[in-house]
Amino acid sequence: MSVELPLWRAISVFRVLALGYALARYGASYRHFAHPVPGWIYLGGLVVWTLATLRAFGSPTRLFWPVLAVDLGIAVYGVVLSGQIDTPQRIAAGSLTLPTIWAAGTVLGCAAKGGWRPAVTAGLVIGAANLLGHGGITGDNVHNCVLLLVAGCAIGYVIELARASEATLTKALKLEAATRERERFSRDIHDGVLQVLALTQRQVRGELGRLAGEQERALRALMTGGPLPGQRDGEPADGPRDLRELLTPFGDERITVAAPATEVLLPAQAAAELAAAVGAAVDNVRRHAGDAARAWILLEDEPEAVTVSIRDDGPGFAPGRLAEARAAGRLGVVQSIEGRLRDLGGTASFHSAPGEGVEVELTVPREG
Repeated sequence: MSVELPLWRAISVFRVLALGYALARYGASYRHFAHPVPGWIYLGGLVVWTLATLRAFGSPTRLFWPVLAVDLGIAVYGVVLSGQIDTPQRIAAGSLTLPTIWAAGTVLGCAAKGGWRPAVTAGLVIGAANLLGHGGITGDNVHNCVLLLVAGCAIGYVIELARASEATLTKALKLEAATRERERFSRDIHDGVLQVLALTQRQVRGELGRLAGEQERALRALMTGGPLPGQRDGEPADGPRDLRELLTPFGDERITVAAPATEVLLPAQAAAELAAAVGAAVDNVRRHAGDAARAWILLEDEPEAVTVSIRDDGPGFAPGRLAEARAAGRLGVVQSIEGRLRDLGGTASFHSAPGEGVEVELTVPREG
């Protein structure tokens, strides 16, 4: 439950209690008004409006600014109407307005919805109506205006503080959950994958052993939060990195890499993630396109984004194949490619048809 929700409920209850107080006060003194009938009509409308907006004032998701604007208009109209239907003698003696303390509910609603600034604005409007339409500048009127402003500022500040505290708490809980999940994955990886990779590196010679060693070091770096293998000494984690350096090693006799003649710079972490997504796409080509298939990697440097296209001339796949893979729990494409691009604020699109190969387009915005 939101930490501010009890305060919203309190405001909703306050409006009902204030309405009952206004009715009781007017019922006890209406005979002394010069024109009591308009007062009863106004209070009847106030009852209908308060009950109709009871749910709205109980939740921030249901209370909208137009509702608050109407509420403010009703409060101001009641204050001004009080000066028209009451006698000058009673007004001079400090008689209460028709809405009485119900008008404070409008200020509290503005405070809960938008903080202390809208609350102060509503308080000033109601206070001006009191000064101009119900007795002028008197001690009671000034006192009421000050109370409205103080209450609005206090509640608005409390609401803003509660929201900031809730956001901080939510962030901390998410971080704690992510840390626990990472620790769990680390235990699983250490007990299984790392042991297998270390054994493979010791018992298998050649390229396979070397690759196993590299993957073991990369996994240990991810588990401990250290720098990934291949990161240049002294290179800042968020410094610029030429994406061409990361994509060029993918080229071989079957894969052609085309890149601009000038540097394509991205923050180091973004460049590494994008290169990893390209590597996952290249792995898919090698596993699924066939031994005779060729592939082309095209790097495009645009003012607003960096785009990498990976295209092959393999057999392709039928429409809906990716959706079936997601539904079946095969998360290679989802996590290795789409997940990385989503974390970078970018997009990954896949285009294919049987017999026409596959084209993967990865786009990363330069801002965001």
